[in-house]
Amino acid sequence: MPSVPTFDLLIDAGRAVAQAERIVPEPGEPRLGELLAHPAPREGRVHVRANMVASVDGGAWGADHRSGSINDAADFRVFEVLRALADVVLVGAGTIRAEGYGPVERPAHLSSLTAAAGRAPRIVTAVVSRTGVLPASLLEPDARSLLLTTVAGAEAHRGSELDRDGRLVVVDDGLGSVDLRAALDALAERGLTRVLTEGGPHLLANLLDDGLVDELMLTTSPRLVGPAPGRIVAGPRSLQDALDTRTTPAVLLHADGTLVTRWVLRGR
Repeated sequence: MPSVPTFDLLIDAGRAVAQAERIVPEPGEPRLGELLAHPAPREGRVHVRANMVASVDGGAWGADHRSGSINDAADFRVFEVLRALADVVLVGAGTIRAEGYGPVERPAHLSSLTAAAGRAPRIVTAVVSRTGVLPASLLEPDARSLLLTTVAGAEAHRGSELDRDGRLVVVDDGLGSVDLRAALDALAERGLTRVLTEGGPHLLANLLDDGLVDELMLTTSPRLVGPAPGRIVAGPRSLQDALDTRTTPAVLLHADGTLVTRWVLRGR
């Protein structure tokens, strides 16, 4: 990554600031940590934050079908802070494969931010998979991973170390898909109440459709990628017709043409 950029803070607490505040990179990123802190979860439920990146013309990835081809150092600076503040990263199996995920790690240089926020030193990776197919690296005993899957998806893992360790979680909706509300309840039961979902687009669409997303961190990359790439939310036309969610900008950051917005979903 290029050198870490300085942000201009343009919106704070939902209001335009009179004079842009310069947020320079500093050890532990205390100011970004303050701006992006999770609210205290309400009793019995989790707080779900989605983090996505898109081009100016709405593409969710570049020519290589990976989001990494459209993000930049400004996006990565926020990305690391979000991981430092979360209890768990929730990600779909398709994104695990497309982006080459292994077990998620917290950024070591933000350990002071993680500690100040009261988070565990290691973050949990929770994978949503209907089929239960996972990369071998996420099945290792020290992977700090959970598999949220269906009855059918769990069969191949019965009696495995994943099962014996309590990391195999069956949350079937009765129709052969993962029940996302039950999945989040399972995370809450484990004390994982601050959830960061990194997609992909189908998982985000289903979370939105179920009314389970509290906020969206969206990086707008200052580039055009053309008509082919998908969008940050993907699904059938029926979902497109049903989904109409209003959002409010709580925080807006700018660096070198890149915009990072913390959108709060109305009614959440």
